Amino acid sequence: MDRVVDVREPQQARAARQPRQRSGTAPFSRFEWMLAGRYLRARRKEGWISVIASFSLAGIALGVATLIIVMSVMNGFREELMGKILGFNGHFVVQGLGPTVQNWDNLANRLRRVPGVVRVTPLVEGQALATAAGASPGVLVRGVRPDDIMNMKLVADSLSEGAMRRYHSNDSSVLIGERLADQMGLMPGMNITLLSPRGNVTPFGVTPRSKQYTVAGTFKVGMSEYDLSVIFMPLAEAQTYFNRGNGVTGIEVMIDDPDRVSELRPRILSTVGETGRLVDWTQLNKTFFDALQVESGVMFFILSLIVVVAGFNIVSGMIMMVKDKTRDIAILRTMGATSGTILRVFLMSGSAIGIVGTLMGFLLGVLFCTYIEEIRQFAMWLTGFNLFPSELYFLSKLPAKMDTGQVTMVLLTALTLSILATVYPAWRAAKLDPVDALRYE
Repeated sequence: MDRVVDVREPQQARAARQPRQRSGTAPFSRFEWMLAGRYLRARRKEGWISVIASFSLAGIALGVATLIIVMSVMNGFREELMGKILGFNGHFVVQGLGPTVQNWDNLANRLRRVPGVVRVTPLVEGQALATAAGASPGVLVRGVRPDDIMNMKLVADSLSEGAMRRYHSNDSSVLIGERLADQMGLMPGMNITLLSPRGNVTPFGVTPRSKQYTVAGTFKVGMSEYDLSVIFMPLAEAQTYFNRGNGVTGIEVMIDDPDRVSELRPRILSTVGETGRLVDWTQLNKTFFDALQVESGVMFFILSLIVVVAGFNIVSGMIMMVKDKTRDIAILRTMGATSGTILRVFLMSGSAIGIVGTLMGFLLGVLFCTYIEEIRQFAMWLTGFNLFPSELYFLSKLPAKMDTGQVTMVLLTALTLSILATVYPAWRAAKLDPVDALRYE
């Protein structure tokens, strides 16, 4: 009798040979991108969703652009001020233990031989009252030799034509700032009278000294404080005018890098020895530059709140979108879409607003910083107001310098806040129960 063979395959073997059906869709598939894009492009009856998304995108863009513009302007302001102040003054100043520094010529030669020192300028400084054509502003007179002025590139490059020739040939000539010349109505060749309280010594005491000088030329360094109040005078004449004898009030030392003051200070201090005391630019301007640094940090924190507010707009817009798409989400879940698919769809929708807004804000900020002076001039022409008075802000034009690190921080901050703002609405959509959603449909 033939054996009956059961030709039926085991159920597990048949199941193993059948292709497995994948549940859901692949992460970030074309379907998910298409669905996220359609949710952002709402239908006509749901146009308010697109309006909210547009406002959120505009808020992110304006916040990023504002941060980039403000930080760049503050960076440019600080760099311009440092360039003007440190280009006009020395990085170190050697001051005497008494009113003057004696044997200064020998000390200046020794300082020039210190590695890292690029310029040494002996000078005599004093306050005076300048009078001409009825104007009498207070000025700072700096007695400097002609060769030393030529080494001051910030001043030498801005001198009017023939100024150094007249300054070098006449001890009774002076160089004045361009704004001071405009204020007093002076031109090269005209006379200016200087009145100093440190004048002639008489049996009755010290009387003010008044002397007339010829304007050899004008200079413009771009900083109103200097262009409006500084007068250069030959060193020997300044020694006589301020009763300094053969001494000088200080020796300015310029080094190759202002950030190396801590490194070069011991070398310069050992060269000076006990003949004087040494002060560097960080001590002379510490309060001013520290205030700029603190202001920069505070402004970044305050303006970051604009991006935070825009992030809340994304949250509210996405929550309303989830509420409106409840029926669609339930249908997708019943058709096999997983909670992960729903989560990714709404994450992409919200993140797209943040990413596009951040890129738009970056482009807007870069364009604004690139043409900031032209924009300022146009705004002044349009409104008739001086939006950046040099008397108040020291500089003659509005500076802007974008820092790569700061711009990167702004972009990362905006992107992070934008993506985080979509997490909760996307999680709410993913946790939606399709049965409850369709119960009353």
